[in-house]
Amino acid sequence: MLNRIMLIGNIGKDPEMVITPDGTQVTKFSVATNRKVKGETETDWFNVVTFGKLAAICEQYLHSGTKVYIEGRLQQRKYTDKQGQARVSVEVVANDMKMLDSRATSEDNEYDL
Repeated sequence: MLNRIMLIGNIGKDPEMVITPDGTQVTKFSVATNRKVKGETETDWFNVVTFGKLAAICEQYLHSGTKVYIEGRLQQRKYTDKQGQARVSVEVVANDMKMLDSRATSEDNEYDL
């Protein structure tokens, strides 16, 4: 079985980091990807979550508008919202991130954890 996703897109808003009670760093952010369909541009949004060292790197270096390559796996989570409704969330659990902006072309900007 294979569960792998690769995205190239732009960060939607500055990443947000939290530290869990056991000390794990977790950073979440969104990535927008664009594609042309019948001459129109369509945008798909992906929620991305990173852990540990990669989470710290993403929180420090990524900002709204940054162009990135993200690789990871899709994860589905079930939860109950504030109104008591059952919800399902799909997110990308990233294990690789590369900044693709023109000012970020060196190997120092590739993070594979």
